[in-house]
Amino acid sequence: MERYGLFIDGEFSAAQDGAVYTSINPANGLPWAEFAAASTLDVDRAVKAAKAAHDSGVWRNKTPAERAEILRRIADLISDEHMALVMAEIQDSGGTMRKANGADIMGANMSFGQHAEFCEALQLEEATEEFFPIEATSIVRREPVGVVAAIIPFNFPFAAASWKVAPALAAGCTLVLKPSPLTPCTALMMAKICTEAGVPPGVINVITGPDAELGAALVAHPLVNKVSFTGSNEVGKKVMKSCADRVTNCLLELGGKSATILLDDADLDIAIPGAIFGSFFHSGQVCESGTRLLVPDAKHDEIVARLKQEIANVVVGDPMDVTSTMGPLISLKQLENTERYVQSLHDEGATLVFGGKRPEHCDENGFYYEPTCFTDVRNDMTAACEEIFGPVLVIIRYVDDDHAIRIANDSKYGLGGSIWSRDLERATGMARRIESGTLWINDYHLINPKYPFGGFKQSGIGRELGPQGLDAYFEFKHIHVGRSSSRPEKHYLSMILKEG
Repeated sequence: MERYGLFIDGEFSAAQDGAVYTSINPANGLPWAEFAAASTLDVDRAVKAAKAAHDSGVWRNKTPAERAEILRRIADLISDEHMALVMAEIQDSGGTMRKANGADIMGANMSFGQHAEFCEALQLEEATEEFFPIEATSIVRREPVGVVAAIIPFNFPFAAASWKVAPALAAGCTLVLKPSPLTPCTALMMAKICTEAGVPPGVINVITGPDAELGAALVAHPLVNKVSFTGSNEVGKKVMKSCADRVTNCLLELGGKSATILLDDADLDIAIPGAIFGSFFHSGQVCESGTRLLVPDAKHDEIVARLKQEIANVVVGDPMDVTSTMGPLISLKQLENTERYVQSLHDEGATLVFGGKRPEHCDENGFYYEPTCFTDVRNDMTAACEEIFGPVLVIIRYVDDDHAIRIANDSKYGLGGSIWSRDLERATGMARRIESGTLWINDYHLINPKYPFGGFKQSGIGRELGPQGLDAYFEFKHIHVGRSSSRPEKHYLSMILKEG
């Protein structure tokens, strides 16, 4: 069994009390690796290491070009360690070989490479000459926000870590990264890669463990300057309240209940597989998944028939098997939660189209569930309102474009969504009216680190990725340099003194 310690101040170490725990492989329900189980004492140790590194200037005093060079080196080392990372990600998270290889490892590589480009283009100071009301130079500076507490979920462990580590490093910050206790492995591997690439000790630290108090202690630590959290709404609200107590900068990327809208002119040969991919990718454990499928009433029966036929081609199985297109859920708890939502759909009168049970051909100790689809669903049903984080798609009818938009917007969430149509102008016009942070037209799940990602409404606060995401790791300072040496021109004197 693999064994991993905490990563603090450039070194792996045991938890202060020596506690450990095991990570379970979702494909077979068996322990596969052992990790240090941190306590709040270890949280304090990690934050203080990050604070010392920040205060020393060992990272923030490097030029953007120097930091960019190291970010590129990280991307190169990720490529070198590609297969080891893929194998760890599969065993830890249950993601398929295809998902771990592409979305996770290649996605993280792209994130570090793109932030290297952003870093090279940074202007840390911009000066403007002013002549009214007085001669002066105004300097606007970008300065790293300081110590960042970065908390990531279980669904995309390596990629999600890169979304926080890459911009934090590009900005010159230090950080403490806390992965989900269910998927701690590749965050530790990332910290090791960063150190090998030239990131100084203390700049990146990783704490692992199942104790729910770890996240709370990290968020509330007085030396933390910014919290970047990705996870559930329930926990996100607690994070926000804790940050409010100390007036701490926070970024939240939370849940979603995104709508996939098939227009009446959609090419069903690509729209139906697109809707399946949008909903069932990684067993539906994706925050921006298109879990509400909106279909025109006149084409409902045709679409349901096509959808049923295509879902049958989804291969649920061992994620180590390259032919599997959908693996297990992350845990027994998540599996049972999915089953409760499916039962609620039955209870509220929805009609099962496909799935609705655990597959018989998969390892009975794994956490597998069939891709499941219901029709005759109203937008106010429990499973149409709440984020399931499982492979459940609900079909909702609409009568025209305006009706579809009203249904899409009738949600407390606003993270993702898609529109499928041959008329790109029509689809783009509809996308402008939907209250959501990302809209795909004739595509899904394509996230480019060049562009911002985040949510409207209860799907979050702030943006990750893109130059907007990088700016979230800076404080902006204005320095006014008064250039006039003439007493009469000093306008502030007239405010308090009677000048003869």
